[in-house]
Amino acid sequence: MHINDRGTDRAVQTPTTPARRDQRFSAQTSLRDVMSRFATGVTVLTAGGEYGHGMTANAFNSVSLEPPLVMCCVSRTARMHESITSAGSFAVSILADEQRDLARYFADRGRPRGLAQFDGVDCRRGPHTDAPLLEGSLAWLECELVDVYGGGDHSIFLGEVLSSIRGNDSRALLFCGGQYHLIDAPDRRSAL
Repeated sequence: MHINDRGTDRAVQTPTTPARRDQRFSAQTSLRDVMSRFATGVTVLTAGGEYGHGMTANAFNSVSLEPPLVMCCVSRTARMHESITSAGSFAVSILADEQRDLARYFADRGRPRGLAQFDGVDCRRGPHTDAPLLEGSLAWLECELVDVYGGGDHSIFLGEVLSSIRGNDSRALLFCGGQYHLIDAPDRRSAL
């Protein structure tokens, strides 16, 4: 928006060429730095099958209640990208505060590849996707992959929820400013 000399707002449409956009963006704080100020929940995405894998992710959200759809964003260079694509499904474990170590583990690129990374992790196989579901989580979702959209250096995976299970009422694990934080679980009795 632009304020004109009369003090009223008016939309200004300025064509933006890729070179101009790059110049303007490089002069600003990086997107990563700005987005680190946005608090998000923490999940571990998992996929079963031949290329089974797990990955800590906070780029996850609900999309629709009818039909029940969720989305997650995964870098095209991440092992998880191939895992979801190959399996045609994925699962989501929404982490509780006491699962900080699991969040760190599934974010560590040095962990074993494939299903071996789940050895010693308390989990069970999802009945709909065969993807590992991490025990002690706040909730679990199993999803069938219904569409994939390009999103720059990431893909946006759209999944139809096949199963959703609520877990315990522990504190939620949050991520903000490059650190894990906690928030108390809402008291259902005080809900409107």
